[in-house]
Amino acid sequence: MATQKLYAGAKLRELRGRLSLTQKDFATKLGVSLPYLNQMENNNRPVSTAVVLGLAQEFGFDVTELQSGDEARLVSDMREALADPVFANAAPPLADLRLAAANAPSLARAFLDLHTAYRQTHERLASLDEALGREDARLQPSPWEEVRDFFHYCDNYIDAVDRSAERFASQRRPGETMAEAAIRTLGQRQITVNFADCSAIRHYDPASKTLTLSQRSTPATQSFQLLLQVALIDQHALLEATLDLARFQSDEARGIAKVGLANYFAGAALMPYQTFLDAAQSTRHDLEILAARFGTSLEQVAHRLSTMQRPGAKGVPFFFVRVDQAGTITKRHSATTLQFARYGGACPLWNVHQAFELPGQFLRQLAETPDGVRYFCLARDVSKSGGGYNTPTRRYAIGLGCEVKHAGSLVYADHMHVNDTDAFAPIGISCRICERRGCHQRAVPPLERQLRVDPNRRGTLPYQLD
Repeated sequence: MATQKLYAGAKLRELRGRLSLTQKDFATKLGVSLPYLNQMENNNRPVSTAVVLGLAQEFGFDVTELQSGDEARLVSDMREALADPVFANAAPPLADLRLAAANAPSLARAFLDLHTAYRQTHERLASLDEALGREDARLQPSPWEEVRDFFHYCDNYIDAVDRSAERFASQRRPGETMAEAAIRTLGQRQITVNFADCSAIRHYDPASKTLTLSQRSTPATQSFQLLLQVALIDQHALLEATLDLARFQSDEARGIAKVGLANYFAGAALMPYQTFLDAAQSTRHDLEILAARFGTSLEQVAHRLSTMQRPGAKGVPFFFVRVDQAGTITKRHSATTLQFARYGGACPLWNVHQAFELPGQFLRQLAETPDGVRYFCLARDVSKSGGGYNTPTRRYAIGLGCEVKHAGSLVYADHMHVNDTDAFAPIGISCRICERRGCHQRAVPPLERQLRVDPNRRGTLPYQLD
């Protein structure tokens, strides 16, 4: 911290607000003058070492939160929003976006909400003939996007739900599997669990208190679905309290988020935080060993690794993404500075797309983003069979990675040339916000570059970038 100045005004204001303290009282407890605190809160001065120690000692604040990824997320999301053609003549420079994210994060989020509303209006007008006869043709944010952003800005870690799942796992009886513990818990609620040859993976009938699981599903899926039902029933009060705090704008968003929180509980119960963190570190994050040890799938392990951000006990900050065969991102989370596009697909130069071509193999890649940050990337295809010949198989690819400085903690990074600059492939986030000039896979021009079109010259692209 002595070698790099830390500006965290927004975090200081947020903490002071949570504690309901005036600037004067907050400054007194931190042992600094009121003008000095005011300057730090407005990012006119960096946070001093004495203040960092005071935050930890006086308030038990996890100082690593001062360097959370909120600012990077906001900058990435604003750049993508500003790539919209409506902003073609008014795009602010990157430095201004960073200032807004650091000094006025609430204003930045309001801008993103406004742009989302604009997109919703634009899409609705594009299908006006359909919307005009519908009672629900009012303007509202997409429930799916609202829930996605909720988890995104929670750093994909929900402390109360995670700790509750950890307590549930610790109450397992000797020799009892997680599936058996879930069945026992449901039985205490007079709920009967049946396994049948049915198309639905899970079906619960509240009237008869019967939970039916597909016997076609893998044991890992059955365990996960059992724990998900435990969350919905046994952890109902906790889930509802968490949803109340989130203040979703529609019943649909609240319903989607409730399922998301139940999924979170199931994953955290199968892979309890501290036990899983210790195992991940001791195996050097070997996904196959972890999946076998905890009775889960590779995707479940990769997703869980991206949530290990408990204050005071954080794991390696990973990004995690799942894409379909069309390149559409269906799951995304990043505890790193790498942020995925909110709309559309991922960079085609990223190895996650190649996973479909080499099924059953782990693909490794060293990559560098336009901001100069280098990453170790791991990709693997995952197939989800329907359990029958006439049932379609769903195919996805998952990507997991971290900044290259953490590569030594991953078994997959062994023998990679992490110190060789030429070994890193240039990747981007979205073509509209990627400034690379010579990319042969570019789909659209970048937002902040002028184009030159010469009808007498054709290179890889039909235009040149200034």
